[in-house]
Amino acid sequence: MTPHHPSALGELLDREAIRECLYRYCRGIDRCDESALRSVYWDDATDRHGPYSGSASGFIDWVLDRLQTSERSIHFLGNISIAFHGDGAAVESYFQALQRRPHPDAAQREVFLAGRYVDRFEKRDGEWRIAQRVVVYDWVHPLGTPQGTETERFGPRQPIGAPCPHDPVYALLRKA
Repeated sequence: MTPHHPSALGELLDREAIRECLYRYCRGIDRCDESALRSVYWDDATDRHGPYSGSASGFIDWVLDRLQTSERSIHFLGNISIAFHGDGAAVESYFQALQRRPHPDAAQREVFLAGRYVDRFEKRDGEWRIAQRVVVYDWVHPLGTPQGTETERFGPRQPIGAPCPHDPVYALLRKA
């Protein structure tokens, strides 16, 4: 047990809050959900994310602009390691991402990425959010260009994922 927690239950609740924040980030990126993205970072947070390095707010503006031309994106998290230090936590989360976007070189239209989010989380007023993020890339693999339209590829598999607020998850969340 770490000294800043009054109990093992408190530590478990803090771990779960950090994991939920990470999952909300993935939904925010994949569904182009600005409010979800803004809710995972503190206002003074920073993000070093591939070609972007600066404020987290600037990253959100930058990535949402880029994602408007993205056709599809999905992120998976695993191996989440959390080390508490008072009201802070060092968090390493492995990710895998599949992304498809228009690209002048059609052979690189889809890409598989894998790496780690190396985050410093801070707990302020009882809430955990990212204060500093560095994205470490461990793997990149261009997947080529899919053949046919999405309608042809997905066929009868409906509904398909969509940006916020059109994705089916948002109807479910409104009812919750």
